[in-house]
Amino acid sequence: MKTLFVLLAVLFFTLPAIADSNPYGGQLVLSASSDPKTFNDLMASETSSALVTGILFEGLTRQDPFTLKVIPNLATSWTVSPDGLQWTFALRRDVLWFDGMPLTAEDVVFTFRDLIYNPKIPTSSKDIFTVDGKEFKVERIDDYTVRFTLPRKFAPFLRSLSQSILPKHCLEKSVKEGRFTFTWGIDTPPHDIVGTGPFYLDEYQPGERLVFKRNPHYWKKSAAKKSLPYLDKVIFLIIPDPDASLLKFIDKELDYIAVRGQDYPLIKPLETKKDFTLYESGADFGSSFVVFNQNPGVNAKTNKPYMNPVKRSWFENVHFRRAVAHALDKKRIIQILFNELGYGQDGPMSPSSGFFYNPQVSNYAYDLEKAKATLEAGGFVYRQGLLYDAKGNRVEFNLSTSTSSQHSENIQMAYMIRSDLEKLGMKVNFQSLEFNTLVGKLMASYDWDAILIGLSGGVEPHFGKNVWASSGQLHMWNPKQKSPATEWERRLDEIYSQGVEELDENKRKILYDEFQVIAARELPMIYTVLGANIYAVRNRFGNLKPSAYAGAFHNLEEIYIKADKK
Repeated sequence: MKTLFVLLAVLFFTLPAIADSNPYGGQLVLSASSDPKTFNDLMASETSSALVTGILFEGLTRQDPFTLKVIPNLATSWTVSPDGLQWTFALRRDVLWFDGMPLTAEDVVFTFRDLIYNPKIPTSSKDIFTVDGKEFKVERIDDYTVRFTLPRKFAPFLRSLSQSILPKHCLEKSVKEGRFTFTWGIDTPPHDIVGTGPFYLDEYQPGERLVFKRNPHYWKKSAAKKSLPYLDKVIFLIIPDPDASLLKFIDKELDYIAVRGQDYPLIKPLETKKDFTLYESGADFGSSFVVFNQNPGVNAKTNKPYMNPVKRSWFENVHFRRAVAHALDKKRIIQILFNELGYGQDGPMSPSSGFFYNPQVSNYAYDLEKAKATLEAGGFVYRQGLLYDAKGNRVEFNLSTSTSSQHSENIQMAYMIRSDLEKLGMKVNFQSLEFNTLVGKLMASYDWDAILIGLSGGVEPHFGKNVWASSGQLHMWNPKQKSPATEWERRLDEIYSQGVEELDENKRKILYDEFQVIAARELPMIYTVLGANIYAVRNRFGNLKPSAYAGAFHNLEEIYIKADKK
């Protein structure tokens, strides 16, 4: 499922044997932009919490960070019935929880039956594991075998089973007493949080740090049959300001930093002197876009339309949206904000998405004259260089984005977009809002004209259904429709309905290629640019294999400190 938060994917896989004769010991120091809001994986919905839970918990499957194919994790293998509805999983027999208890089929069944499908537990995981409003049947066959029976074919099923498995023996009581939603909050003693990951949470000092220690029970072994993980500790310093994180990295207080394009000229010359290496692994996942409010609904409290009907008539006009797309000077944005370390985006999926990415979509090159001609074709008129609609209304609207320090580039981009659109004769009023306020307007009050924002991304198109289905909560330009408002939205509903049942990946690609073509043609979201994935990492670590999908430390349990760097 897509969210408005870029969630950290912490994935694990086994690398070749290492040459260091004594790889054990030492610590890795990273940064987090904010405190977690929970240690409960099913309640986590933002990066700060997912960062923690991604280290503590594991799923039955995972994705290879380079091929992006689904591979075993807590499950060793699986079989599927000819009709694609029954999936049987064999679990590993050597997995222990942090407290030494074995992981069994009971934990898997508990995670789904008692937690995900519990109507009293508000978790977004329920959306992923529900098809046509129907739940999956999950049953224990024996201690190490689990069977899922699906109501209909569900092509993303294997990929979705990266869902964390939680311990029944630790959480069953809280569920029976109705306390699960508040269990494992940030006030919980760290050692009470029980997972199967390579490190357990040892210490949490709000506003300062999170300290993880090596899990002595961890099930993975290296190619040389050595116990993993190698590191003694992983420490996250909580540093809200990205500029402060950069300075701490330069001062060698941090071992890693994600490099923004604007910081590249500062940090690149220090590579040798400060003993680190820069890695570039392609375009960011996700998307960045401007979206216009086309919501035709009426506020039940005020009995007034959510959206001014005059403005809505502009935003519903595809000529207006295409003109805006032609007016965005993406090359200039990349040059100024990203130091030319960026990628123009035309469709809803990132080039880093791999197999399902379709580069053959409409391209809206920067062309102000074409933009003006497109507006005139849509019924708009110019008077003394100013833009009006056919009824004589001056085209004027508000453009909002987040004030968060983590979205500082958005503020600068919004100013540049306003400048571009004013060249078309529009009047654009810029508003910077606190992120939660912005999200509240977008998803609850619907009190907005245009917003510059982004969505997280991935390799599975179906997990964006809550954005692209006409009834979706995040179908932000016109959410929660009772029936599709347009024919192209109706076709997207059909594509998602067909795609979820098609088990042939090549046939699924044809469907999702069409989805991307429609999205780029109709432009409910007008895409901007993606930054480059650039990492700076100290030259003291072995087994480092950065990936565009999973980051620099996706194989955290395999990372070790080189002997001459200890």
